[in-house]
Amino acid sequence: MLFAFGLLCVVTAAAVAGGSYVQARNEILQRTQDGAVQAVKSRLEDLFPLRSATPDQVGLEEIAAAAAAIEGNSAVVAVYGGTYAPLPPASLSSPSGPPLGRSGPGGPGGGGVPFLEPGMIPPELRRVVARGEVAWQRVVWQGGSGLPRGPGLQGEPYLVIGAPLLIAGQDRTRRASGIEVYVVRSLLAEQRSIDGLAARAWLTGGGALGFAVVLALLAVRGVLGPVRELGRAARLLGRGELRTRIVVRGSDELAEVARTFNTTAAQLERHVERLRVMEADARRFVADVSHELRTPLAALTAVADVLEREAGLLPGPAGQAARLVSRETLHLSVLVNDLIEISRFDSGVAALTVNEVDVAELVGASLRVRGWVGQVETELAPGVVAWLDPRRVDVILANLVGNALRHGEPPVTVRLSAGRDVLVVEVRDHGPGLGEVVPARVFDRFYKAGPARARSEGSGLGLAIARENALLHGGDLTVANAPGGGALFTLRLPRRSPDTDTHADTDTGPGEGPEAGPEAGPEAGPA
Repeated sequence: MLFAFGLLCVVTAAAVAGGSYVQARNEILQRTQDGAVQAVKSRLEDLFPLRSATPDQVGLEEIAAAAAAIEGNSAVVAVYGGTYAPLPPASLSSPSGPPLGRSGPGGPGGGGVPFLEPGMIPPELRRVVARGEVAWQRVVWQGGSGLPRGPGLQGEPYLVIGAPLLIAGQDRTRRASGIEVYVVRSLLAEQRSIDGLAARAWLTGGGALGFAVVLALLAVRGVLGPVRELGRAARLLGRGELRTRIVVRGSDELAEVARTFNTTAAQLERHVERLRVMEADARRFVADVSHELRTPLAALTAVADVLEREAGLLPGPAGQAARLVSRETLHLSVLVNDLIEISRFDSGVAALTVNEVDVAELVGASLRVRGWVGQVETELAPGVVAWLDPRRVDVILANLVGNALRHGEPPVTVRLSAGRDVLVVEVRDHGPGLGEVVPARVFDRFYKAGPARARSEGSGLGLAIARENALLHGGDLTVANAPGGGALFTLRLPRRSPDTDTHADTDTGPGEGPEAGPEAGPEAGPA
């Protein structure tokens, strides 16, 4: 902004100073030129009628002297045919040499008197005068080109005025006599005035520029300062520092923006605080309800086990009811355990109990416990050792493999590979794969891929818990459609865990240990 403001001031100052300079220069030169031309015309009118239409050298000198009386700083040369009479004034001389032209003992007016030669007159000007017209031209004589060299001529501006002398004809009309008079007037004084005017114009422009820069600095401080403060406050607010406020100064538009920002920040802080309180209450409610349900669920589970064993001895409808009660009780128990686990992640109390584990053995044990060895193909790299929480890794594997078996198609494969710092476990099935929307939401809580899954026994929390366990290790769990069909879940875990709290969770429930079956997982498998 400062650069743009300064550039605008420079352009404006240059335009004003340049325009004023050009206008003043033209007016000065035009006024000088018009005055000199009019004076020459008037003086030559006084010479009419001429005493002789064919003057000799003396007559030309008299004409030149008469024309030279116009102004004291004019040099004159009268020309008739091949004869000419120069008459330079002393006022045209420069401190470094004679005034105009050159002097020599053989030249007219000898004795070293300087003079103006006809050859110094511009040819185009002489042609116009020869036609009987008054003409003038501004010239700056330079050395060379066959012109006479005089220190008083070099690089200085001059006004050359040419006029023909008229004689009276027999019919009393005026006609050209062939006598030409050329008056040379120095424009050095005008040039110095113009130079002084230009210097003053540029000094004025420079002063205006300096003043504009000072104003720009004040404007930047007054405008950009609050804008920068507003930007800083917005960044702090975006980082979650909701108590950020701006000091309001003045009553202009920027002050109004600052007040609006403060009002918005205060409202946002209140809303966020209310949401935090509501979220904490909701989490506490879920945790409290889940814990309160565990005791009656333990009794219901024992009763359901008895009913499940005796269901075969009961008559048809009674046996079906007993099996339904047993299945739904197990489902409710899994849901309560999953809610308790989610509440631990939300409250930040979930912790790892890490041990040095052979990952291939851990995967094999997880499959054997659940009876999946014959249903799952494995490609396990031997000797992969990592510091992990075996219980939580087992929960992850149980969810991934259980979902692949229930919702995908065989063969289901588990592949283990490892690098120097990271191990990778891939679980893939060969079913139809996931829909377009499913990969983006498959780890959401209570999400189930299709309408049929809503009626299944899963809670919809298993994959969310699996991903939270992966993140707790410092790893990640992702999903994609595999080339050739099927869903591909990829678990990445660091082989050396960062420093973590290694104490065991104090509250464990049924279904949370390694013996937990696939029922701990959600129904959000392949679509």
